[in-house]
Amino acid sequence: MKITSVTALPFAPDKIPDSYGIPATRNYVAVKVTTDEGVTGWGDATCGPLSVSAMVDEFGRLLVGKDPSRIEEHWQTLYHHFFVRGGPIQVSAISGIELALWDIKGKVLGVPIYEMLGGLMRDRIWAYGRWDGLTPEEAAEHALRNVSEGLTALKGDPFDHMGLFITQEAEKKAIETFRAVREAVGDEIELLVEVHGRLTPAAAIRIGNQIEPYRPFVFEEPVPFQNMDAMKRVADSVNIPIATGERLYTKWDYEDLLKRQIVAMIQPDVIQAGGIMELKKIAAMAEAEYVGFQPHSIHGPMDVLAALHIDASTPNFMIHEGGMKPWFQDAFIGDFPIQKDGFLPVPTGVGLGGEMDEDWIKSHPPQEDAQGWAPPIGNLPSKQFNKWG
Repeated sequence: MKITSVTALPFAPDKIPDSYGIPATRNYVAVKVTTDEGVTGWGDATCGPLSVSAMVDEFGRLLVGKDPSRIEEHWQTLYHHFFVRGGPIQVSAISGIELALWDIKGKVLGVPIYEMLGGLMRDRIWAYGRWDGLTPEEAAEHALRNVSEGLTALKGDPFDHMGLFITQEAEKKAIETFRAVREAVGDEIELLVEVHGRLTPAAAIRIGNQIEPYRPFVFEEPVPFQNMDAMKRVADSVNIPIATGERLYTKWDYEDLLKRQIVAMIQPDVIQAGGIMELKKIAAMAEAEYVGFQPHSIHGPMDVLAALHIDASTPNFMIHEGGMKPWFQDAFIGDFPIQKDGFLPVPTGVGLGGEMDEDWIKSHPPQEDAQGWAPPIGNLPSKQFNKWG
């Protein structure tokens, strides 16, 4: 069997309410790999910039005529193709292709991908929903709606400030929002607090100590991810678990983080960290340091399915990113897993477990006004007139 084409297919779903209830859409990039024996694999290279499509197509030309089953060899070839390595564009393009190659391998062998990753460790996947809201009352109502649907863990970002330096007003609002959600859902629901790296170490420590009584499951990316010394300072100064990793690339970015015992849970992005096999390697590194593992998967259907296969077969898996979107069933051919009682079923079917609907993709072209893949800027003004942390 030989690869005959590798194609990036950008698209944008219709606008739907985001976690704050505001209608929006984003641009996605599906990846399609075809073979001379008629087997097609699907992946996802979404990372924000649509320029990743050009990288997918460029890498694809290197793989035409090659054996699709040699996944590790192709990953290494593409990663070492340029003198400059890593970063969101290159790694996301590699990951999108790699997911599609795993999909092909599973279809050829007639097995789900998790069977090629060591088999099942669990029969269902614990998943979380959201508790975001523009006010404490809205956040509490959002949380209760999710709990009524059976979810037993929820994540939210209560920080509404602009820039890196949080105002007293924004700090009080964030703490009040988290307190309101905890009081609304009770002590039995796990609550994850997301910061998107928008606090200084001093502010993160001060806020972390104030929310400790409400028992956050994790305090995610409390400071910008680039400075591991700053992250360690926070971890050493609060008595709540720290999580990070959704903006790190490949195993090399994780080595220092894990060796220094900075976090309790890592969150490598399926696409931006290198794909299925790279995440399994990163998870094994974390397992040796007694660190939990939660794949970050907020993009398209094939991204989420890939994460579920990794979840199902990884010993130190903790919880699944709540990345399901209403349009998945419209864009997807097959039975997409549906949450029940706080858990997702293991994907059924061979390969990833389904395919993208190419006609649907063609009818939903990318949009120039699509919302960017970026952390929220916030609504409460910065006294320094900054917008970004």
